[in-house]
Amino acid sequence: MDEECQNCPALCETRSRVVHGYGDVDADFLFVGERPTSRADDTGVPFAGVGGSDGDGGLRRMLERLGLCDVTSPAEKPALENVYLTNLTRCRDPDRRPTDEEIGNCEPYLDAEIRMINPEILVPVGERALTELGIEYTTTPVDDLSLPADHATRIRGRGFELVPMIDPQAQTTDQTQVWLEAFVDLMASDYRQTKGRQER
Repeated sequence: MDEECQNCPALCETRSRVVHGYGDVDADFLFVGERPTSRADDTGVPFAGVGGSDGDGGLRRMLERLGLCDVTSPAEKPALENVYLTNLTRCRDPDRRPTDEEIGNCEPYLDAEIRMINPEILVPVGERALTELGIEYTTTPVDDLSLPADHATRIRGRGFELVPMIDPQAQTTDQTQVWLEAFVDLMASDYRQTKGRQER
C-alpha cells in the first residue's frame, strides 16, 4: 500500500497520513467505514476515537464487549482478534466527506484488502459504506439497502454476508445493544457456511 499516495490532490493537502487497514489479517470480520476519523488521521488506526463522550471510541468498546479487542491494549495500537478495520478512503479532509471520485481512487486499495483478508462477514459502518459495498458485494438492489432499516440485519452477499451498522457516533444505546446482540448470535452461528466451508 502506498504511504505517499498522491491520487487525490485535495486530500493530500489536508491529511496527516494515509490511513490503511489495521488488524488481524486472518480475520473473519472486516469493518469498513467511510473515511478516517480525526484520531485515525493522527494514529494511523481506522475508527480510532469513534463515538462515546470519553473519546475512547464506541466501536472499540463494542469490539471489547464481543471479545474481539483486548481491553488492556493501548488506544493507538489496539490488539484485535478476528477483526480487520478499514475505510472506503484512506485520507481525511476535516471539513467534508469524500467525493465519489476520491472513493473511486481508493477502491483498488479496499479491493486488495478484501481479497487479502478474505473475510466471511463484511460490516459496512454508515450509509456510504453500505451503499458502496452493497453495489459491489450483494445482489440486492442498492436502493433497497438503507440505514437505520438494515442496522444489525444479515444481508446475503456475493461470497460474503453483510451486517450493516449505523455509525457509532450516531447510534442510540438501544441501537448499539441490538447490533451487539445480533452479532453475538452471528458469532455463535455457522457463519462460515457463507463461503461453503466450515473451517478456514
